[in-house]
Amino acid sequence: MNSYLAVAIGGAIGATLRFAVSEWIGTPQGTLLVNALGSLLLGVCMAALANEMISKEMTLLLGTGILGAFTTMSAFSVETIELWNEEQTKAIGYVLITMIFCPLLAYAGWKSVELLFD
Repeated sequence: MNSYLAVAIGGAIGATLRFAVSEWIGTPQGTLLVNALGSLLLGVCMAALANEMISKEMTLLLGTGILGAFTTMSAFSVETIELWNEEQTKAIGYVLITMIFCPLLAYAGWKSVELLFD
């Protein structure tokens, strides 16, 4: 499959999934959920690539396409501003949770693959 096509197809899937989660849960909780879940799954995906369990093309479809469109820094940024305007403490909490929890989930995803398949 063409790399650009893999990213485009994955992007369409990821964006649709992100929209569905936001509609289902609302914001900012939906954005936090997709960023957390996306971080965990991208950690899994990158560990799988590093351990030659999936191909570069599959990584483009899953990581760059689906998860790249599924997670969203732009929505996170706008929602942080909106929360700041409502209640600064909530905005600070949202930023701290997102910036600490999501990288920890990416690490957990990576290590899970290493533990399961080493």
